[in-house]
Amino acid sequence: MPEKRTPAPVVEAVDAHHHLWDVETRFGSYTLDDLQADVRLFPAVTQTVFVDCGSSYRIDGPEHLKPVGETEYVARYASEAAAGSGVRIAGIVGHADLCLGDGVEEVLEAHLEAANGLFRGIRQSGAHDPTGTVDSPRHRRPLDLYRQDGFRRGAAALAERGLSFDAWQYYFQLDDLYELGVAVPALPIIVNHLGGPLGVGPYAGRREEIWTETKRGLARLAQLDNTTVKLGGIGMVRYGTGWEQRDRAVVPEEIAAHWAEMISWTIDCFGPDRCMFESNFPVDAETVTYDSLWQAFTLLAAQYSPAERHQLFAGTARRVYDLPSP
Repeated sequence: MPEKRTPAPVVEAVDAHHHLWDVETRFGSYTLDDLQADVRLFPAVTQTVFVDCGSSYRIDGPEHLKPVGETEYVARYASEAAAGSGVRIAGIVGHADLCLGDGVEEVLEAHLEAANGLFRGIRQSGAHDPTGTVDSPRHRRPLDLYRQDGFRRGAAALAERGLSFDAWQYYFQLDDLYELGVAVPALPIIVNHLGGPLGVGPYAGRREEIWTETKRGLARLAQLDNTTVKLGGIGMVRYGTGWEQRDRAVVPEEIAAHWAEMISWTIDCFGPDRCMFESNFPVDAETVTYDSLWQAFTLLAAQYSPAERHQLFAGTARRVYDLPSP
């Protein structure tokens, strides 16, 4: 474990994972103005990466091309942000059904054309809770999605394009993600939200057991050179902190204390140059505020060297997503 140090101000940060919605969702709407307002609370964030959330899909045309509407929508916001003085949306991760196999090429080409040079990869959720208590309808996928031949052919097509795969699944599916990484070694795999350690419904009250199993799965993934991990998702209700039931705001020290073991272990397992902080906003706003979350990250990173902190806050995300210097 690195020697503990006093928290130092964060010079620059990349928010490696956020969403945008112009319509009301169960998380509310979240527009460019909302993102800019949040970032002003932690102005070290200079760049962001938008990640698939089913927003503004095309309403007509071929079904497999409808997700391209999301890239078109975010690209417009990115252009608006670039013309202003606030944070820049520097990368876009969209959605495609990789089960199309080689047929996914048409979708990838359409995303690339729509993104004005910002398209970086695909997220196709594999998150599947066999108890049926955690999934949302949009995320209901076959439990073995990552093992399916068609999906792996689509993943190989993604790798051939030099694009990355954002993987969102639950902790008990990490072995399937490992097998995908072995089967498609040229595919950069970015593990979302600490690997998915659930804590509600039938998973409540089992933190030690579930964190142990999550660590086992992440440790296997860390053996693969093509994997990195996002440190975030820690405000989601499904992770079982219970903070949504509080009558007062959760402060950074509480966030850091609750997640210190899991996040420090993950950083030490993968190395700071394969880990990146993410807000997952507005989803993590279910329980935490944007500035409290990033202040907690500052506390959690205090034990690492300046060079390591740079990787955690900006360097890893900028390298993995091939983002320009701000």
